Formats: sequence, structure tokens, C-alpha cells
Amino acid sequence: MQTQYVIAFDSTQQAIRTEMLLEYAGIDIDTMPTPKEITAGCALSIGFGGEDLPRVVDILREERVEIRGVYLKSGEGYDTIEF
Repeated sequence: MQTQYVIAFDSTQQAIRTEMLLEYAGIDIDTMPTPKEITAGCALSIGFGGEDLPRVVDILREERVEIRGVYLKSGEGYDTIEF
């Protein structure tokens, strides 16, 4: 899996909860330090491939996960994804 998208969080609790939800759904994820280009209240982020974006967004909405944002890796930085 090549990480294209990153979910950033304001709390470690939400990051761990999301990790469990996405793993349970069978989505290939990468738990990683939050990139320095993304401002967040939590040092943990979750990366995933572009093919999983629709499923990830559905899970975040259905489970009402509190996130800082979803970001797309773009060159040297990250762009915010609106959903």
C-alpha cells in the first residue's frame, strides 16, 4: 500500500479508535507520526491508499469519529480534503 491520504486527530483516543475501526473493516492502514506539515493535537495519524477513501469516509461519518481532517499528500505537503 502506498499512503496517499492521512487522517489527523486532536486526541490519541480517537486515533486508536479509528485504527481499530478501519482494521476491523479490512482496510490496509499505516499508523504513523503526524507529518510536521499538518497541525494537529495528536502525534498519531493514520495513512491509507486512495482506493479506500470512500469506505474510510463512510466509516468516519457512520461512527462519528472526531478528526482534525483528511489530507492528500501533494508534492512536499498535504492538501485538505473536504467531505
